[in-house]
Amino acid sequence: MKLKPIGIIHSPFKEAKGTPIQPAAAAGAEGSVELDAEYAESLADVDGFERIWLIYWFDRAAPYRAKVVPFLDDVERGLFATRAPSRPNPIGMSAVRLDRIEGRTLHIRDVDILDGTPLLDIKPYASRFDRFDVKRCGWMDSATRAPGIADDRFEK
Repeated sequence: MKLKPIGIIHSPFKEAKGTPIQPAAAAGAEGSVELDAEYAESLADVDGFERIWLIYWFDRAAPYRAKVVPFLDDVERGLFATRAPSRPNPIGMSAVRLDRIEGRTLHIRDVDILDGTPLLDIKPYASRFDRFDVKRCGWMDSATRAPGIADDRFEK
């Protein structure tokens, strides 16, 4: 398996501490994606989408841990029941708002990603496929902490 970055994500967040933990907590935070030149042609038709999925590498996350205390809780949970970045393959994904595209630069909002994060892929967000009404969200249904800002618990 080979993965290679296709660009870089820019944001106002230089370290994990103080970074929003999900796009919903990052309302208005502006950033950009600088796509490598060889992928510029792949941006055709992307400007028609209000939101896009950014798939990226948590390059500054602490190593994998089987159990973590997630930002929304005070209880240790199995990693796969969380969105914590300390994963076996530290892949992240965020559905950010796409404002506009200039050349191979995508201007985005609601960004919850550290500045300089390597971009692995871009996919269109399509509400007809990406939105599901669910009846249960595990431990998150009773989480006492509101989504908000990260601390440094998962940083290298």
